[in-house]
Amino acid sequence: MVAATTRSVPEECIRLEDKEAGLDGFIVIHSTARGPAAGGCRFWSYDTPEAAMVDAMRLAEGMSYKNASAELPLGGGKAVLRRPAGEFDRRRLFEAFGRAVARLDGRYVTAEDVGTGLEDMENIAHATRHVAGRTARPGFAGGDPSPWTALGVFEAMKAAAAIRFGGSLAGARVAVQGVGNVGGRLARLLADEGARLVLADIDTQRAQALASELGAEVASIADIAGVTADVFAPCALGGALDEAVLGVLKAALVCGAANNQLATPEIAEVLRARDILYAPDYVVNAGGIINVAAEYLGESEADVRGRVVAIGPRTAGILEMARAEGLTSAFVADREAEAKMRPLCVA
Repeated sequence: MVAATTRSVPEECIRLEDKEAGLDGFIVIHSTARGPAAGGCRFWSYDTPEAAMVDAMRLAEGMSYKNASAELPLGGGKAVLRRPAGEFDRRRLFEAFGRAVARLDGRYVTAEDVGTGLEDMENIAHATRHVAGRTARPGFAGGDPSPWTALGVFEAMKAAAAIRFGGSLAGARVAVQGVGNVGGRLARLLADEGARLVLADIDTQRAQALASELGAEVASIADIAGVTADVFAPCALGGALDEAVLGVLKAALVCGAANNQLATPEIAEVLRARDILYAPDYVVNAGGIINVAAEYLGESEADVRGRVVAIGPRTAGILEMARAEGLTSAFVADREAEAKMRPLCVA
């Protein structure tokens, strides 16, 4: 699924084609107002180049809002690559992508996203230094950003639960949609907190294995949004909150790691009217890009942890502001991010 249309026109859309290497996709630079456009490289099976481009544009814009919200010295960008249908040389493909990143002279910084991992980032680094998510150096930020994304969502969910339920997540029933790198780690954090879990994943064996480990229930991807739960945590692809899901959703709080969760902007108002608290996705899932930024800037793991833990209070502030003003949390999050989405002053 993909999410709603973009709010604005990106600065640049770069078509990527290298038939010999199997490279086919796009880099979208949405904004460089705050600094280099930063955002991960998604590797997915898109039916057409047009579908990949649409997703890249939406995701790049989301990164501008995410990076501004997290107060990072970065603009927003994204790469979306189409996975070849047949056999291909993965190293060669990502080295070719690295050369495309290098040609942008630092205007775009790439990292991991859905379908890519640390080895891919190392292959990209053969051609460019404008890449993060690489093997961590002792004392510095780096490595797989997904644990930081999961931690940020966890901190946000705790803060949102305190507002919505007046208590902790201990004993709360949480339905997690997608238990890959981020969703799986989030599920473990929730289990340690004492939450009762219902898990679903497109890979049913992965969901079942994690459920056995954590003593959780399993639901199908088709049914997970409609299970009886206090919290719904979308942690897969975008567009998880559409009219069909709203028709069955029972949770009173939505807080998850997926990008672009609202299928249309109007969904935010429907959630508010139904008294379903929505923690804006790009606010709560910023942990990964916080780690990427720290790695790229040569900062420490302690710097990352401090900024990721701050996602909780930031989420609470947006939710409380929205409630006080009678507005949707999505509107308030956008307003606050847009206020920061202007060029940074350099002394």
